[in-house]
Order: sequence, then structure tokens, then C-alpha cells
Amino acid sequence: MTKEKKRKQAPADAAPSQGDEGDRKERRKDKKAKKERAADPIRPSQIKNKEKRSELHAKLKREKKAQKRKLAQEREQAARRAVELGEQASPPERQVPRTIENTREPDETVCRPDDQELFAGNDADEFNAVLKQQMTPKVLITTCRFNSGFISMSSNNILSAASIQRGPAFIEELMQVIPNSHYVKRGTYELKKIVEYATNRGFTSLIVVHTNRREPDALLIIGLPDGPTAHFKLSKLVLRKDIKNHGNPTSHKPELVLNNFTTRLGHRIGRMIQSLFPQDPNFRGRRVVTFHNQRDYIFFRHHRYIFETKESKVASKDKKAKKSESKSQTDKQVTCRLQECGPRFTLKLLTLQHGTFDTKSGEYEWVHKADMDTSRRRFFL
Repeated sequence: MTKEKKRKQAPADAAPSQGDEGDRKERRKDKKAKKERAADPIRPSQIKNKEKRSELHAKLKREKKAQKRKLAQEREQAARRAVELGEQASPPERQVPRTIENTREPDETVCRPDDQELFAGNDADEFNAVLKQQMTPKVLITTCRFNSGFISMSSNNILSAASIQRGPAFIEELMQVIPNSHYVKRGTYELKKIVEYATNRGFTSLIVVHTNRREPDALLIIGLPDGPTAHFKLSKLVLRKDIKNHGNPTSHKPELVLNNFTTRLGHRIGRMIQSLFPQDPNFRGRRVVTFHNQRDYIFFRHHRYIFETKESKVASKDKKAKKSESKSQTDKQVTCRLQECGPRFTLKLLTLQHGTFDTKSGEYEWVHKADMDTSRRRFFL
């Protein structure tokens, strides 16, 4: 019996089998995972129970506030010590919040203020004559084919029985925004014929408002006579009548504001938009037209300044002056505010084409494709 037991017992020096080693490794991994779970704090999104989740969220919020208060107290104490020692307290470092805009992917085409090649390109591009005031901008506005029948012209206005529709109303407001703009009924003419018509009559730009089911959904801007052609998607259109406390614009030439067109492509689009407006704004009219680029979406706004004077009574410190009503003083303050005139819409660049519109043999400078959107922090304008 003792010999059989000895045979059955494995020797102590014998090497462990491969299965035992695999089990040990799995146990070690499980232990490490448990330790990591215990070290990591539980997030509210991991809790399914709504009450417990809200309790944890409130607790984390209180802890964050307490930590913020503690840091502020430490900064105050450091400033007091510096004053007691006679040293100049250094101002606290301004913390810049991390946003998608300031953490965008690096782009080689971002314009620099000392880029001589960019300035040389500006002097040779298609918009140079208009922007240097050698030519007066003159804009022709029309619609897509078969969609201009419901627009009627009377004394250069687009007011008709069908003006309740958003397409004609948008064109009317666009004509009030852009000075020296004219509407021409498109009918069944092809776009090449319209381009030829506008070039022969001295127009510098052509705007085509594309509508889908009587709703504007795209904008085509063509520089004349040599292009380029930009195709924009139009969305979130709000007309003047739908804006609360809106104002009515005057016929003065507006001031133009372009924001965040930083790359070469954005600079070119900015100059194209700039060529639609006169370069000598009339500041007495207090009109401002803004094209603000953010994350490759161009937001359009139209405002005017309003200056208001408010009178407020000033209490005098002299007791005798308080008794006499004749010596009461009034202080006049001039305040400024903005009033929106409308319309309001958003543009998204789809294509930029060399020359005037040509779908068959046209050469494209830039085309937006779905596979280009690889990251939320990648922008092209």
C-alpha cells in the first residue's frame, strides 16, 4: 500500500503542467482587474438606479465645489503673504477652457500674417478689382429652374399673392441685405445662359437660390466673369417676420464682419463673400452684416446698432441740496444695443469650382466628401 501511495504522489521537484500555469495567470489578471475597479471611482452613468445615480451626481458636485473653494482660499492666502512680505503678488494664471475649436487638428494651410505668397495671390485673384474698389459690386439673384413662376416683380419688389411662401420672402430679404442686387426671373433658361446674360450686363456676382418643395435648401454663388463657383447647403432659415422684436433695415451700405476664416480655403471663401458687398460702408446707417465661421458652418446674422439715452437722478451728498428740490441733478447715460433685422440662416460649403458653373468639364478646387470627416476636430475653413 505504501509503495502504491508513493507512486501516486507526484514529486515536489516536478514541473507544473501548462494548464496550471494558465489558471494562475487568469487568477492574477482577475485580482488586478478587481484592484483597478476598486481604485477607479464609480461614475453616475454606471448606475442604473435613478435615485442612487442622482445622489452620487449631487455628491460629486458638492465635492467639486468644495475643492474649488479650497483652491480659491489657498490663492487668497498666498496673495496675503506676498503683500505682508512686500512682494508683488503674481496674477493667477488664466485657465483657458478646452474646446473643440482650440484643440483642432493642426493644419498646414492655416494663413499666417507674414505669408507673402498669400498676399501675392490676393493681388492676382478674381475678386481683386472689386475689393480694391476698381469696380462696383453688382449682384444678380435668381432661382433654380421651373421654380420662379410664383415670383412676380413690381417696381423692383418681390411682393405678390404668393409672397407668403418662404422662397420669395427669402429672396426679398436677401435683396435688402445686399446693396445693388437685382432679381431676374429664371424660367426654363439653363444656368450657362443666365451666366452669359449677367456677364454681358456688367454683373460681378450671381446668386442662385435653390428650393426644394418651395423651401430654400441651397445657395450657389458664382463670381463673374471668371468664377469661382461655390455651392453651399442652406439650413435653419429664419425669416424676419419670425424673429422676435426685429427691426427693419435701411438702404445704407452695411458694415461687413467676417470671423474665423483662417485657412487658405476659408480665406478664399471669405474674399468671395466680401466681393458681394461694397467696400465703403455707410456707418450712419448703423447696419452690420456678420458671417461667422464655426466648425465649418457659416452663420449669417444681420443687425443694426441702437443708441439710447437714459436719465437717472443722482442723489447729492450735501444736506442743504437734499432739502432744495431745485438743486436735484440728473445723469444722462448713452447705452448701445443690437437689434436683429433678419434673415437668419446657416451655410455649409459643399464644393468650390474653378471658373463658372460647369458640371461636365469643370475643375473643382475643393469637394466635401463623407470620408473626410475623420475627426470632430478636423476643420477646413
